[in-house]
Amino acid sequence: MRRKTETLLSIFLFLLSLIILSVNGEYLIGLGSYDMTGPASQVNMMGYGNFDQVTGGIHFRLRARTFIVAESFNGPRLVFVNLDAGMASQLVTIKLLERLKSRYGNIYSEDNVAISGTHTHAGPGGYLQYVTFSVTSLGFVPQSFEAIVTAIELSIVQAHDNLKPGSIFINKGNLENAGINRSPSAYLFNPQEERSKYNTNIDTLMTLLKFVDKDTGKNIGAFSWFATHGTSMSRNNKLISGDNKGAAARFFEDWFTKNSSTKVLGSSINQDLFNKASKIKPTGGQPCTNTTSQGFKVRKNKIMKFVGAFCQSNVGDVSPNVVGAFCIDSGLPCDFNHSSCHGNDQLSLPSLSKYPDEILSTKIIGERQFQKAVDLFTSVQLEDNKVVQTCPAALGSGFAAGTTDGPGVFGFQQCDTEINPFWKKLREPSPYQVSCQKPKTVLLDSGEMFRPYPWAPAILPIQIFRLGSLIILSVPGEFTTMAGRRLREAVKETLIRSGNGEFDDQTHVVIAGLTNAYSQYITTFEEYKQQRYEAASTLYGPHTVSAYIQEFKKLAESMAKGENITTKGPLPPDLLSIQLSLLPNPTGDSPPPGINFGDIKQDIMVPKSGTFTKGDRVIATFWSANPRYDLLTEGTFAVVEMLQHQSWLPEYDDDDFCLFFKWQAENITGIDRADVNSYGYATVEWEVPEDASPGVYRLRHFGSTKETKESSNSYYTGASSAFTLS
Repeated sequence: MRRKTETLLSIFLFLLSLIILSVNGEYLIGLGSYDMTGPASQVNMMGYGNFDQVTGGIHFRLRARTFIVAESFNGPRLVFVNLDAGMASQLVTIKLLERLKSRYGNIYSEDNVAISGTHTHAGPGGYLQYVTFSVTSLGFVPQSFEAIVTAIELSIVQAHDNLKPGSIFINKGNLENAGINRSPSAYLFNPQEERSKYNTNIDTLMTLLKFVDKDTGKNIGAFSWFATHGTSMSRNNKLISGDNKGAAARFFEDWFTKNSSTKVLGSSINQDLFNKASKIKPTGGQPCTNTTSQGFKVRKNKIMKFVGAFCQSNVGDVSPNVVGAFCIDSGLPCDFNHSSCHGNDQLSLPSLSKYPDEILSTKIIGERQFQKAVDLFTSVQLEDNKVVQTCPAALGSGFAAGTTDGPGVFGFQQCDTEINPFWKKLREPSPYQVSCQKPKTVLLDSGEMFRPYPWAPAILPIQIFRLGSLIILSVPGEFTTMAGRRLREAVKETLIRSGNGEFDDQTHVVIAGLTNAYSQYITTFEEYKQQRYEAASTLYGPHTVSAYIQEFKKLAESMAKGENITTKGPLPPDLLSIQLSLLPNPTGDSPPPGINFGDIKQDIMVPKSGTFTKGDRVIATFWSANPRYDLLTEGTFAVVEMLQHQSWLPEYDDDDFCLFFKWQAENITGIDRADVNSYGYATVEWEVPEDASPGVYRLRHFGSTKETKESSNSYYTGASSAFTLS
């Protein structure tokens, strides 16, 4: 007897079919945004799997951004959360829904809440519950987890409290210089007939939703979806960063603020101010409160008037490093199939947009997405029956090779199907797994590993949401370009065929990648054959995408017919109580004798001219305790202050692209394990932007410390000498 394709896994989350019935109509809309930056020191970053990549400061802060759309106060509603994080987490979703149930009863549940990650590779790790995703972070990191769950919860609370009548508009357009296919040889494995339907080997379409307040007519937010990896920041970066999508969001929100208000500029520098600046010396460390730094935030996020979010899509094989990979020994392009140089993947590096400046590369790709979003924002007008199956999760040797965005372990190459005897000894996969995963050679049999707890998910959520003509597919992984195209087309065809004329070619289908859980990659059956990184990281075997398409078609058909799906699969396990955490306690707990936290360690070095100019970098270093003692959520570790009318007023903080907060402890090597008496210090660096006003400035640092593990936190601040900007 012939059977339909078996399901990918046990699917527990299905359909919300009664949401926005027409775009450009009137609905209840709420938006929220909350700080989710996490521990800024000594915690491994999620993304590259590099043990040495631990947090050591902040490039700019991470946020959870939320929109809620409802038909009425008592009617159905949709919640979409965009995280400046590597991906969503099943455990985060479970615990968030528990908190929402405690607050709101049954208003919000797995049926109508979607949590999507931007896929930045520069955020703190340790918040996912499966072993495979927490090895490099030394297990579970409660502080990372709590920062994310709390930020999502409070961003939803803001959006819930802000619900008011409004309109939604949709626009879309192509952005062609913000990504390239990093596995073009695998893409060529797809049928020529299929490839000929598209002009490029990546998706260049950006889809944007614009939210407008009915009562005031003011724009209150915009969420867009576009596929490009969060790897503009390299595997060696140690500053927390939202990467290019977080940068785009910051640029968009700042653009909106600047176009909605007038900034008062400082006066030209004069001799009186110059003399005054030369007399203002460092303040030294001073006590303050746990909320003092919040008063120095340039953006008052609790009353944010506009929320701009840049969401991820079918990003699996799309790199933001648009110049392509090259060999560092010869400068020539890497091998086309293996992305290695003379058989060595360590010699292959991504050509950043402005190599080797990863900060500038992040800015460039972020600005390109931001500019396209502004363009869309400002121009808005009112398969067969073959029997196949999926497999238990497993990773192939191409996974260990890494990608052109960041090479993996020495001795592995993409497309490898052989494993040397040493690695084979780690764990022998079952004969069933070996057969099921072919042509992947199993390197890490994560789906059959359960100690100390499961290494990979066996239950995954999928969702399909509708907002008028926009269909959002929530997927818990990274679809490659062609895999995403197949899924979108299958859903759209099903909606049109089953919808009795309600759906047509103007129906827009977007993929919200890395949503609600994480299960690594999903390639096409053909791409799977080559076993590049994405295929080697497709956990559930060659027919994974077919299973996703099968299940989403079921949801699409039910949505088109107006049916509610009442049968759900099993819920995923809650593994919080058995998580292991091996991360050492914070270090850098005491300053040298006679020194207070917040005192200057190295004051500003004034140039020979006596004044700084735009483009200069102003640097001061302070004695500082470990920033893990308090994350200063919705506050700041660093501020640039300007002297105005005899008062120091904040001009830039650690949420700005031009201000860098860096922290390190002396005598710490490797993964930052050291004795608790090591000295810590914070460096504040201001790269003077073009829009900075002439005047007198100084740098300020905030922090906290604890005398003992049991004692309460004490807070401090310190400021540098004054300097002039002309």
